[in-house]
Amino acid sequence: MITLREINQNNWKECIRLKTTEEQEKFVASNLYSLAESKFYPSSVPLGIYHHETMVGFMMYDRMDSGYQNSGYFIWRFMIDKSHQGKGYGKAAMQAVIKLLQEKPGCKEILIGYKPENVVAEKLYLSLGFQKTGLIEHGDVLVYLPVSHQRA
Repeated sequence: MITLREINQNNWKECIRLKTTEEQEKFVASNLYSLAESKFYPSSVPLGIYHHETMVGFMMYDRMDSGYQNSGYFIWRFMIDKSHQGKGYGKAAMQAVIKLLQEKPGCKEILIGYKPENVVAEKLYLSLGFQKTGLIEHGDVLVYLPVSHQRA
């Protein structure tokens, strides 16, 4: 039902048209900003979240080369378009990226952050097995999923 696909010259405009609700804008950078940022961090991987042939969201991850544990991947962007929220796509997309990342060599954990007031994100991540690190970085609460203990 949900697939993750590379953002490329054929779908980047579709990606930047995706928007969060006005209330959620303070929680995540725009997709346009994220795609621009990905050009300066070439190891980052921007992905469209698709329900069949419709892009419903966006995520971007990168290998951790510093920071918390240096033994996995960091999901540093994640959003579902406002017109597609409440349909289970967020949870399905997170399960898909967890499966993708835990199959990568050397991935012992997956890290993601969220703003403390974003209770929806907190509930989603904790329901998938993420655990609080006790760290706050750039205003985000960091949670991690120990891959060796969890299979999506």
